[in-house]
Amino acid sequence: MWPDNVVITNVFIAMSSQWRIGLSGPSGLDYNALPVVMRMSGVRKADHADVFTGVQRMEDAALAYIRAAK
Repeated sequence: MWPDNVVITNVFIAMSSQWRIGLSGPSGLDYNALPVVMRMSGVRKADHADVFTGVQRMEDAALAYIRAAK
C-alpha cells in the first residue's frame, strides 16, 4: 500500500460498522460517524477533507464491487 493511503484505509476500515443498509443492500456509509472516527483515529483536522475524499472513493469502489457480485 502506498504510504499516502494508510490513514485513509485505516479510517475506511474503522467505518466498517457504519454501512447504511436498505432493502437492496448497502447504500453507503453513515457520514455522521466519520468525524468521530477520524478524531479517534488521530487524523489531523487539516487532513479531514482529504481523508473524507479518500473514504468516499473507497466507498464507491466497495459499492461497485458489492453490486457487481449480485
